[in-house]
Amino acid sequence: MKKQINQNNKINRLARVLRKNMTPEEWKLWSQISKRQIEGIKFRRQHPIGSYIVDFYAPQIKLAIELDGGTHLEKQGFDLTRTSILKNLGCTVIRFTNHEINQDLGEVLESIREICIRELKKLNSI
Repeated sequence: MKKQINQNNKINRLARVLRKNMTPEEWKLWSQISKRQIEGIKFRRQHPIGSYIVDFYAPQIKLAIELDGGTHLEKQGFDLTRTSILKNLGCTVIRFTNHEINQDLGEVLESIREICIRELKKLNSI
């Protein structure tokens, strides 16, 4: 149990550091999805889920958004494993590249909006 608590403390501290050091692309997306701007859904940034930290997370609909920059190209195996684990925890995971954020932010936001609407409909039908 103590190891799990220490692990959670480490993850939470790292998440705090990541929130203070977001990339320009993360800031650009955050400025468009924060404050319930998309379908009234609250997003969190650099949010711990288990032993992972996702770039953005909407707990209401269990949506994780990941931005892939240069370092992600080197860690594709890790990203696939992490995505699989997050999906097993009931999360919907979507990924965008930094290029998409910089070149097609409108399309990125529309994709996020469509997924939010779909997930809200699932919740309302339960």
